[in-house]
Amino acid sequence: MLAEMRLEAVLSALLSRGGEYGELFHEEVKSLSVHREDGKVERVLAGIDAGIGIRLIFRGKTFYAYTNECDERAVLSLARDLSRYADGGGIPAVLPSSPAAARGPSAAVIPPGSREVGEKVGLVTGMDRIARGMSREIRQVRATYGEAERRIEVAAHPGVFASDAQTFTLLTIQCVAGNGSVLAMGYETGGGTCGWEFLDEFLPEVLARKAAERAVGGLTAGRIGGGRMPVVLSSEAGGTMVHEAIGHGLEADLARRGMSVYRDSLGKQVASPLVSIVDDATVPGKRGSFGIDDEGTPGQRTVLVEGGVLKGFLYDRLLAMEEGVRSTGNGRRESYRHKPVPRMTNTIILAGTTAPGEIERSVDRGLLVRKMGGGQVNTVTGDFMFEVAEGYRIENGRWGERVRGATITGNGPEALSMIDMVGSDLGFGLGTCGKEGQGVPVGDAQPTLRFGPPYITVG
Repeated sequence: MLAEMRLEAVLSALLSRGGEYGELFHEEVKSLSVHREDGKVERVLAGIDAGIGIRLIFRGKTFYAYTNECDERAVLSLARDLSRYADGGGIPAVLPSSPAAARGPSAAVIPPGSREVGEKVGLVTGMDRIARGMSREIRQVRATYGEAERRIEVAAHPGVFASDAQTFTLLTIQCVAGNGSVLAMGYETGGGTCGWEFLDEFLPEVLARKAAERAVGGLTAGRIGGGRMPVVLSSEAGGTMVHEAIGHGLEADLARRGMSVYRDSLGKQVASPLVSIVDDATVPGKRGSFGIDDEGTPGQRTVLVEGGVLKGFLYDRLLAMEEGVRSTGNGRRESYRHKPVPRMTNTIILAGTTAPGEIERSVDRGLLVRKMGGGQVNTVTGDFMFEVAEGYRIENGRWGERVRGATITGNGPEALSMIDMVGSDLGFGLGTCGKEGQGVPVGDAQPTLRFGPPYITVG
């Protein structure tokens, strides 16, 4: 689409009254979702959304507009309107002669569009049937299938012209079990930046059974006494901890505005020497992976923490320009209707060398977390609170009874400094991260971890 326009003329019009940066972002998304609830398919939604976002950066301020009229006339008119927010001498835009097609970490082997809608309806119908068949105590099942084929192009002065194609697939199931006055929920999800082949890794029947078993098991779970105790966070729990406890605090815009507990910690110890953390958009097939970010910067692996020492932050182009550094490829936006901001991709605590079983056996009395629930963090102070969706007492190095209603509270830097054992395994989670009213697909991962003295507070 952008290649069909006189891009240098459009960008020159945008920069005709000055500006450090001018950008055109074209996006086309073809999507389909299937929702089943209360034993029936509630809706099947399909459509195509396309548009162009235009951004002008002038003296550090961002001016943004968008349109779904994807022709040169409309875009040129909008560029001229936006140029009025600058006040200075114009500059001619300079672009590469042709777009650089990104080589993403993975491409869809089986495009989801090649499968009939009936097969996709069959996925959620089968999951519903399997989950309900696990127990009479299953009261409600909600199953969803989603896919999106996204194509983006970015043309910007100075010197950016790139494109990428991304395919997303997602399968989720939520079960609610009831027994008298007690209700419990189980949730499982699978998918990534990949095609229909994601079903080889995420078997629908396995997701359905896990969600149902987690919901039913929660009905008879007991309460755990509150207090500070050792916590073992299984790799199965996903990476909610790394995403919330440190990931958001390392996004450069929050640090720049003084809204991160890590803002003055570059080069300092912020975690145990056993802990190293990366943000990596190049991991094949994971939900936060891509060939280029939404500013045309190639996806990359960024070392954030090495041996417990903070090594860097996550940058988009704007923050990188202001601080005189290079973008780390973390400029992301929900759609062409939004300006990009620094966001995580796949945020990972790297695996260690200790066998997971050895970590569990090392605890005499504590809590084993196999699935994290929702959580929140105050990025300014680093204080966090996470719900435990599936947890067990650890007694004499062995799993005990399941517990419910448990929460973990603490402070990010303090908790990361308590990690004294790091497993040799690695488990990925996936989700959609919200920030500034925008949601983007992300992944996170961690090995099995032990939080030792002075321990995390469990309630």
